[in-house]
Amino acid sequence: MEKLKMHTPDIAEENYKKLVELFPNVVTETIDDDGNVVRAIDKDALMQTINAQVIGSEKERYQFTWPDKKKSIILANKPIEKTLRLNKEKSVGRDGTPGGTDSENIYIEGDNLDALKLLQETYLGKVKMIYIDPPYNTGNDFIYEDDFSQTVDEYVDNSGQTDEDGNRLVQNNESNGRFHTDWLNMMYPRLKLAKDLLSDDGVIFISIDDNEVENLRKMCDELYGINNLVAEIPWQSRASVQNDTDLSINHEYICVYAKKRRLNNRRLKESNYKIWHRRDSFVCKPLPLSKENFSNPDNDTRGPWKVDPFDAPRIRPNLCNYKS
Repeated sequence: MEKLKMHTPDIAEENYKKLVELFPNVVTETIDDDGNVVRAIDKDALMQTINAQVIGSEKERYQFTWPDKKKSIILANKPIEKTLRLNKEKSVGRDGTPGGTDSENIYIEGDNLDALKLLQETYLGKVKMIYIDPPYNTGNDFIYEDDFSQTVDEYVDNSGQTDEDGNRLVQNNESNGRFHTDWLNMMYPRLKLAKDLLSDDGVIFISIDDNEVENLRKMCDELYGINNLVAEIPWQSRASVQNDTDLSINHEYICVYAKKRRLNNRRLKESNYKIWHRRDSFVCKPLPLSKENFSNPDNDTRGPWKVDPFDAPRIRPNLCNYKS
């Protein structure tokens, strides 16, 4: 039987190796508080190498932070001593046969942070699309608990709370003084690991409501880059009227971020306009024109069209989408 590797990659160590490879001159040694010789990064040498200002904690700067943010960053990089095991009894073959293992699809069950870390080694930079529907933090929601010092059984005995997939949960009430902090600490490492899984032309969709949409945007701007925001999509989440609030809200949001978004896409004029794009970056492409709404009765070289009313200042002939 093949020996299972019971340890995920140490992401912090991998990042250190990348920095050493790029800038070997910034690596140095120092003495820690216990008198041990430890590796370190020379801040002054790094500043000179990248020709940019590196600021310390005493310097004011624009930033988004919260209590325990540093612990969240460490948690995202911290390796775990676990591995994935095949459950043949729950597997389904390509033809639907129970216990089959020839399907191209994989269903992973387990703590979601553990699973994200375990996927890093095999699927790092290979995932085209991720959709997550996290707890919205309404004041009564449960958020994922990441106290790995306890076993699953110990935690369940102590809290009695798990979701339908067995993930450990803890209630995040408004009475909790760390109302936003708990939610941010839960989300940050998961968003960080999700980004690492995305391919260069990959994209992530995140459902959220008014309670944390602003904080989610700030986290994603930091992790994915503000230029990689594709859209913040409002969608109608309910048709009925709320009777327990002053203002009935019928929408939520889906925040969409690309791993690498290509800006200023240029168009190539052929039989129809097409968006030129590279395979190593994400780009929004228009949906195909449906035959029900678009046609080309006059064989216009620009392709299918429809008559559509428009209202715009300074009307010009080329704004019209039909021939007179």
